[in-house]
Amino acid sequence: MAAENLLTATEENFDSEIIKYEGLVLVDFWAPWCAPCRVVGPVVEEIAGDNAGKIKVAKVNVDENQPLAQQYGIRGIPSLLFFKNGEPVDMIVGAAAKESIQEKIDGLL
Repeated sequence: MAAENLLTATEENFDSEIIKYEGLVLVDFWAPWCAPCRVVGPVVEEIAGDNAGKIKVAKVNVDENQPLAQQYGIRGIPSLLFFKNGEPVDMIVGAAAKESIQEKIDGLL
């Protein structure tokens, strides 16, 4: 697991870790009961490892951080939200292939 490259984002640290970060951040909005989230989770971990030093990757448990999910209009999970210099710039909703996610990252870098 690429846990050292994967941040657990919460309401308490979202501003300091995501919004104030200068660069690209991939935030995975997920829940433990969500079957597609369990499919995407390992892919997100791989992407965190593959892109270490280039982007920041974070996970937000929507059950524990409902105000964040509401703030960013998360209606379905998994949702991968891309932030660039603190601003949401793109989103993938639903289970996506690693190649699709990496293409999106490459296009945003």
